[in-house]
Amino acid sequence: MRRVLELISLAALAALAWVTYGALAGPHPLKGRIPIHFDLAGRPNGWGSPHSLLILPVIADALYLLLVWVSRHPATFNYPVQVTAENRPRLEALAIHLIAWLKAEILCLLVWIQVTAIAAAHQGHARLSPSMAPVSIGIILGTVIAHIIAMRRLAPSA
Repeated sequence: MRRVLELISLAALAALAWVTYGALAGPHPLKGRIPIHFDLAGRPNGWGSPHSLLILPVIADALYLLLVWVSRHPATFNYPVQVTAENRPRLEALAIHLIAWLKAEILCLLVWIQVTAIAAAHQGHARLSPSMAPVSIGIILGTVIAHIIAMRRLAPSA
């Protein structure tokens, strides 16, 4: 499953680079002022030049590299349960799995934000879906909670 999640993460990075390139240098490049920040209701509350679209791919690349590095050091994680010699391998595997899920979810979220912002700029009426924030937060929190529950099931009884 981690390989599939890694492929999803890499595909999201490629998609983010592709849509950003298309918005800046494609057949219909964005010109003038574009929305770069939105409130929780999806209304733009920040504006910038089209080159500000480069920020999300840079953040995505840095986040991807950071999460790859972090996932290679599971022994240093702060686990929500007591780690013993018996449960360490399974806890570390769950933690690495959690990071793979979070990496894929966050990178897909960044692609969703970039595509929606570019579409809003092209259409002339800038607005993101008001469901974007709660759905994204729900998915990410759900992933974390599910993995914490799985880790607690591995914990030795007190």
